[in-house]
Amino acid sequence: MIQEVKIPNDRIGAIIGKGGETRKHLEKVLKVTLDVDSQTGIVEITNENDALAEIRSMEVIKAIGRGFSPERAKKLLEDEDMVLDIIDVTDVADTPDKLARIRGRIIGRDGKAREQIENMTGTSISVYGKTVAIIGLPEQMNDAHTAVSMLISGSEHTTVFSYLDRKRKEAKMDMMSYYY
Repeated sequence: MIQEVKIPNDRIGAIIGKGGETRKHLEKVLKVTLDVDSQTGIVEITNENDALAEIRSMEVIKAIGRGFSPERAKKLLEDEDMVLDIIDVTDVADTPDKLARIRGRIIGRDGKAREQIENMTGTSISVYGKTVAIIGLPEQMNDAHTAVSMLISGSEHTTVFSYLDRKRKEAKMDMMSYYY
């Protein structure tokens, strides 16, 4: 069975790597064969024996296509519950200026806002083109998705970080009540 993923042409280099090293490494780690068409941006993923490996590989390739480095995208393989969530901001950002403003709000000065959301939720976030991609476990990812959505809709950074702090405290309380 063959899976296909279309990625932006400027991300093909991230999948192939210098001298094809990244592609070879991905093929070895993912246990698949990758056929990359650099003209169309279509990556064919083949694994005759394991359909699940094909699907997991597709998520890793999608993540690289959405701006994650191959190393960060491989987090999807660390735990079978890890998921990739892609938020499309084209509905809200209908002009280049709005898109730049939204991207700037999510990234923050020197990447601080994105980094703080990642630290508070245990996720990885990539802002690329007209999308925001998040890698994490479902509960963490839901919190990160909500935080990013709040920033997209214009919430203050302090409001977003207060929300995340509250969610973190709730999770801690849930964990404590589970054990006591």
